[in-house]
Amino acid sequence: MPIPPDAFFLDPAAGLPLQVQLRRQIIAAVTAGRFRPGEKLPSTRALARHLGVARVTVAQAFAELVSTDYLASRDRSGHYISDSIERRLEAGPPAPDTPRFDWDSQLEGRFARAQRTDRERDWRGFAYPFVYGQADPALVDHAAWRDCAMRALGRREFDSLTGDLYDADDPELVDHIARHILPRRGISAGRDEIVLTMGAQNALWLVAQVLLRPGTSCAIEDPSYPGQREILLASRARILPVAVDGHGLPPQAVPQGVAAVFTTASHQCPTNSTMPLPRRKELLARAQDQGFAVVEDDYEFEMSFAGAPSPALKAIDRAGAVIYIGSFSKSVFPGVRLGYLVADPRFIAEARALRGMMLRHPPGHMQRTLAHFLSLGHYDAQANRMRNAYARRRAVMLAAIAHHRLTLASPQASGGSSLWLATPDGVDSAELAARLRPRGVLIEPGAAFFADPAQGRGFFRLAYSSITAERIPQGIACIAQAVGEIAAAGPACP
Repeated sequence: MPIPPDAFFLDPAAGLPLQVQLRRQIIAAVTAGRFRPGEKLPSTRALARHLGVARVTVAQAFAELVSTDYLASRDRSGHYISDSIERRLEAGPPAPDTPRFDWDSQLEGRFARAQRTDRERDWRGFAYPFVYGQADPALVDHAAWRDCAMRALGRREFDSLTGDLYDADDPELVDHIARHILPRRGISAGRDEIVLTMGAQNALWLVAQVLLRPGTSCAIEDPSYPGQREILLASRARILPVAVDGHGLPPQAVPQGVAAVFTTASHQCPTNSTMPLPRRKELLARAQDQGFAVVEDDYEFEMSFAGAPSPALKAIDRAGAVIYIGSFSKSVFPGVRLGYLVADPRFIAEARALRGMMLRHPPGHMQRTLAHFLSLGHYDAQANRMRNAYARRRAVMLAAIAHHRLTLASPQASGGSSLWLATPDGVDSAELAARLRPRGVLIEPGAAFFADPAQGRGFFRLAYSSITAERIPQGIACIAQAVGEIAAAGPACP
């Protein structure tokens, strides 16, 4: 697509020749990536007419840029951004009398500091990506999703999707969540008890903003989901880590005076242990006695490989203390970015109002597309397909782990899409990850999951949602080899 004339402008009062302004403007656009190699510029005549300058002014600027290889001239075709362009900026630094705005004095940087930096965006380029939270596109029903999106774009429904819903949600999607998704977890909820979110991360943020104030105490599992800790740190709440055991969060260890307890009872993150029913009842009893809310992130309930999953905490909550978080990221695909909160109507009203201030509502077209995906049975079919594929991958991974004598840190775990492993004494999982990376193997070191990162040195997570069963054995063999190399080398010299 050619670059339009209105992408350019000149300032006669800038004190620079118009030709120089035009040349610098093109160089800056190329350097910043706004103009790409091979894109065609407007003709000198059209651009001169748009800018209100003589054609020779544009022609001279173009000629200078051709001589420095920013542009290429093609006979009877015009001027193009050069295919061999060197990305350099010749405009020079800002003039001394134009100092840069002092953002350092305006920003605290607390959000950027709290954000994880250890995640690999280009994970698909690795041969053995044991990366959690990513989907295998082969398991996603692309044709079904496309059909549902086209249905939502049909004339009969499209009119309603073009409007601003204000603080409302798609009634069809909310109805399906209430009548079909939540009952599978034993939860009964009305429409005034459900609000849609932009995934579980957004749900956690809403919960933290509504429940917590700077200095308010809350309890979290240790280890726990790093994204949750990021949100709580940004809220300036006082975070009290509670060490988990083989059955998840021990209720008797919850400190006094907390406003909320955050838990992943069904599949503890990252150990995948399941909180037994007596412990769940004890946690709810303590919530009633001590007056704290329970935030239940039920992020992967569909992936249980040892019979029916336990009922959600929300399902056995009679006092209304539980705030339940659900998501479609694991069962549909991460890019759908849709989840939901289920809680007392008064809490939902607050969360809905806060959401409205921030983003109004999740995109209407995405909501209606997902509603069709659920109501037409595609969701159940895909969840079953994923469950079967993950069960096979899990079996292959467990066999490979046993063969290479690696150690499961939570051998009793029976669900989820990952495994939690322990390293031998003296093997740092961060060093292990660094050694594996050049070999095409991605793992998650344990440090990010703990309040004290040093406690995570002896652990790492391996996911099987983003790697095929055929690649798992060789990937595990590479991990075992690297573990052996580090163990054989012994501790580093002081």
